[in-house]
Amino acid sequence: MRRTLALVSFAVTALVALAFLIPLSITVKEIAKDRAISGAERQAAALIPALAITTDRPALVKAIASTQAGAAGRLAVHLPEGPPLGRPHAAPDLVAESVRLTRALAAPTADGYALLRPVALDGGRVAVVEVYLPEGDLSRGVRHAWAVLAGVAVVLVLASVFAADRLASRVVGASRRLAAAAGALGAGDLRVRIEPEGPPELVAAGRSFNAMADRVVQLLDAERELAADLSHRLRTPLTALRLELGQLGPAAERSRLAVDRLEHEVDEIIAQTRRPSRDQGTSCDAAAVLRDRLEFWAALAEDQGRPWELIGADGGPLEVPVSAADLTAVVDALLGNVFRHTPEGVAFTVTLHRGQEVAGILVADAGPGIPDPDAALRRGGSGAGGTGLGLDIARRLAESADGSLRVDRSSLGGARVQLWLRLGPRAGGPAKRAGRRLLPRRRRAAGVS
Repeated sequence: MRRTLALVSFAVTALVALAFLIPLSITVKEIAKDRAISGAERQAAALIPALAITTDRPALVKAIASTQAGAAGRLAVHLPEGPPLGRPHAAPDLVAESVRLTRALAAPTADGYALLRPVALDGGRVAVVEVYLPEGDLSRGVRHAWAVLAGVAVVLVLASVFAADRLASRVVGASRRLAAAAGALGAGDLRVRIEPEGPPELVAAGRSFNAMADRVVQLLDAERELAADLSHRLRTPLTALRLELGQLGPAAERSRLAVDRLEHEVDEIIAQTRRPSRDQGTSCDAAAVLRDRLEFWAALAEDQGRPWELIGADGGPLEVPVSAADLTAVVDALLGNVFRHTPEGVAFTVTLHRGQEVAGILVADAGPGIPDPDAALRRGGSGAGGTGLGLDIARRLAESADGSLRVDRSSLGGARVQLWLRLGPRAGGPAKRAGRRLLPRRRRAAGVS
């Protein structure tokens, strides 16, 4: 923008300068020519008194030599009789034309100008005084004047470009600060605000940005409070369910554990929604989270006769730049989709991929697959009887770590969900060979290869 404004200012000022410079240059040249001719007329007028007194040739020669033009060899007198006195430069026909017109005549010669001034003598005779003007006299001082005019024009152009650049710098600086603040807000920094400055339009835009940021914070706070309130309402039915299960005795122990887990998840939801923003620099051990969640889901897999396998979690810790609670929620959502949308007895695998810059969690099953992966990734677009939020939650977690979520077909024949997370400064490290977790004997007996 600064360059554009500077170029526009340069073009406009240059055109205006040329519009004045060209006529002024022509005027200066004409003034110099008129000044030279006026000087020649004064030199010619100096001989008129001498011609009025005498036409004696020796006396006139002395009178010619006494003038400045005559001493320089630029003045001559054409008498009615005899050759001209001095050094003539004009052609005889020009002299005759001046006598005929009986007025001063300025005519060009081979290398300059000649001013012919007729003078009336006694007896009706006419003499002509000639003053020669070299070409240099006609343009004396013109080049210097042109240089001054060009210098003034250059100074004006540079001054206008400098003023436009200073103005553009103010505008561009305010625009860049506004753009940087908008980028920071888009990246999740809800505390960013700007000091409105610059032209009135940018000041208004800055104030509108601050109002928008305040409104976004208010809406997010209201949404968090609403989510916390809705989650808190689940406590009442959970308490009633816990009391009902308490009356069933030891046979409902597994159900009571599930209720405890559910109540813990509700508490986590309330705690998460009341946080102002996602903690920066949070990380967790992805391998430990996968081992913990597979232990949790293993009981249900055993009840449904599902062979399962965890691959790559025994290769040591793998720090990923997300919180353990968020990763746990995503893994539970992905595994819950397997149990919810595939028939009992369908096998599944969970693979932890270790890379130099990215880490991947791949959940694959041998079910019917996902007919439209793109639709499944859209929020609320399950198409399989669910809420459509599980894959969207996983996608948002991946994007928070500069990663991605992909859905394709697995080698088992069903769907494969790939959760990729870009490793942060603390999460990187030499890639380790992914190990394969061997299933307990009682689960390997279910037929997992």
